Amino acid sequence: MEFVYEKIFVPHKHSFITRRLQMDPNSDQMHSHKNFELNLITEGAGRRIIGNHISSYTPGDLVLLGPNLSHCWEVLETEKGKEPECIVTHFYENIISSDFFNIPELEEVIELLKKADSGILFKGPKTERVAATLKRMVDLKGLERYIGLLKVFNLLLKIEDREFLALPSSLPSSYDKDRDQINKIYEYVFQNIQEGINLKEASKLVFMEPSSFCRYFKKKTNQTFMEYVKSVRIGIAAKLLAETDKPITQICYECGYNNLANFNHYFKVIMQKTPSEYRKDFK
Repeated sequence: MEFVYEKIFVPHKHSFITRRLQMDPNSDQMHSHKNFELNLITEGAGRRIIGNHISSYTPGDLVLLGPNLSHCWEVLETEKGKEPECIVTHFYENIISSDFFNIPELEEVIELLKKADSGILFKGPKTERVAATLKRMVDLKGLERYIGLLKVFNLLLKIEDREFLALPSSLPSSYDKDRDQINKIYEYVFQNIQEGINLKEASKLVFMEPSSFCRYFKKKTNQTFMEYVKSVRIGIAAKLLAETDKPITQICYECGYNNLANFNHYFKVIMQKTPSEYRKDFK
């Protein structure tokens, strides 16, 4: 897995783009950009990585991302005869400070966007109306498309079933060097989670001694390096529990744990359920 920084073209600060995109089944590339993103999966399933969060996605997956939040939708399953596809809306990162949005009627929208720095997964039947509106917006132009965006925001505000995906970073948007450093560390963890994570190797990626690296990572991400590693391991375990019939002991070792008791303990701390209880929810 590699990380890239994308510059999403938005014509001017009050504009946005809604487009239908085919997802590359062979790509698992982590990336980020300076725009807000609303992503709707219409075809395909796989693994979703948002910052330090990892979980599965299926058609209907609806996520709002804040600027500079690293993310990836890795395609793992496709329906025969159908290409993996999503509808993506990108809008200017300074939209929340624009004159148009700074009116009392849009205060709730502004608050929603401010919360998107963690990534918000919208769930439940109300997401279907958002999906229908986004599909229509692809073919709309001018004022009609802008009105469509306002309708989408209105519908999102009515969805109470939400999940905040990643721990928010403390990185200001101007600190691109720090962001690149943190993303190198994220990439290293994703690539080596099953083989084993070495603190010294991770420290070398950002040219630091382990003690300095640990302080740096905690300051920039609001969690310790080992807390992050545990969250990734448990995220992978949750995916395997939900999507496979592999024994829990095997999943424990595949996620980098060599002790079943430790695995069970940390899984329950993070997921609020034991591995067995979590698996039952998907049967």
